[in-house]
Amino acid sequence: MSLRLIALLCVATSFAAEIPTAGLLVDLDPAKNITLDAQGRVTAWKSQAGPAEARDFVGQPKGRTEPTSGLPSVVKEPRAALSFRQQELVCHDEAAFDGLIRGSGCTWVAVIRVYPQRVGLKDVNSFFGNLRNGQKYEGLWGCLDDDNTVWWGARNGLTFGRFDVNNPKLVGPKLEEGRFHFLAGRMGAGQAEAKLEFFVNDLKPCATAQFPINPQADASKLAIGQERDAIQHPGKESFDGEIARFLLWDRPLTDQELRSVFEGVR
Repeated sequence: MSLRLIALLCVATSFAAEIPTAGLLVDLDPAKNITLDAQGRVTAWKSQAGPAEARDFVGQPKGRTEPTSGLPSVVKEPRAALSFRQQELVCHDEAAFDGLIRGSGCTWVAVIRVYPQRVGLKDVNSFFGNLRNGQKYEGLWGCLDDDNTVWWGARNGLTFGRFDVNNPKLVGPKLEEGRFHFLAGRMGAGQAEAKLEFFVNDLKPCATAQFPINPQADASKLAIGQERDAIQHPGKESFDGEIARFLLWDRPLTDQELRSVFEGVR
């Protein structure tokens, strides 16, 4: 953890480190609301926030030769987490996450630990995403390159580029294996364009970009451990690693709120 982050987290102890609830769409905590099958594999992870119809993240057997091969597992040390090895859990609500790229803004926070990535689609190893499954794949995604360089981006559905002005890639550092990292992405609110920011183990953004807003953009189901509900080739764009917390708001958090979240999940 950087000295800057430590200092900021110490300042944060002067006020309650609370998770803001206003606009909170997803709160996935591996210490709560986990359903296991008889072999100890995770069949469902229930969010503690958001609309009731969009709280269940469940295993997706479609497209897999072995239906249960896509289910992650629970680890307890050094902290509670779900271990994903080219696996995913999917929320099948089609509408709950559509508005995140249409101008209202959003913020996501993830606490992850990375393993060596196995190559599927080159440099696309996603720990979350709600890209539309087809056409121009609009939505949000958080990913790793094959060497564990972390990045995130948004796609507005105006072009298919990988990557271009409508599909920016905010690149962070190469993540060290064997430790948990605190990641956050923030999209400002705006009708014409919005500012994207990326935070990695620090409350100073490591990358920024401008994102043109398309009010007709139609994102899709939110997947954890994957960049979309990729039933044509499951696991090919999934990451290898652990998720110890995932939160998503349908608004940009303030700097103070983000600081409080970092302290709260730490």
